[in-house]
Amino acid sequence: MPDDAPDDLIAALRAADAVQYGEFELSHGGTSDYYVDKYLFETDPHCLDLIAAAFASRLRDTDATLAGVALGAVPLVAVTAVELDRPYVIARKQAKEYGTGNRIEGTLAAGEEVVVLEDIATTGQSAVDAVEALREAGAVVNRVLVVVDREEGARELLAEHDVELDALVTASQLLDDRE
Repeated sequence: MPDDAPDDLIAALRAADAVQYGEFELSHGGTSDYYVDKYLFETDPHCLDLIAAAFASRLRDTDATLAGVALGAVPLVAVTAVELDRPYVIARKQAKEYGTGNRIEGTLAAGEEVVVLEDIATTGQSAVDAVEALREAGAVVNRVLVVVDREEGARELLAEHDVELDALVTASQLLDDRE
């Protein structure tokens, strides 16, 4: 495992049983012999604390507004916003059909710099959808920060949209000691 890998976070993800082995269908329709269960790490206070601290350390050099992709990244963006004492918005996959009908929840000004926070990146399509929604709302988005990059094309897809993918942990790091 590379020296820069967040060993504490990897240990916490494993301790929360968030990394599971077997045969799993993924949201994009593919299958995998491992699964990272975001709900297990997003409902674990120790994991959330480590993620918020790690996200915050990577975001201290910018005053960008944070955006979380609904629903999975909402706990992550909330704890990180508290850690950094800054506002955040939520990007929905589609506008809700009731109330205000917003696709972006929260306050966002045209021209505002935004960093998207996401739980797990596989193909990167949900992150691209969030980036496009935020850009349509007038935001400047050049970066997506994820907890786990499954290394299955998200980095490349986001690069096609002029967006950098920054991951706390890669699948290679998370599965490094797997037999």
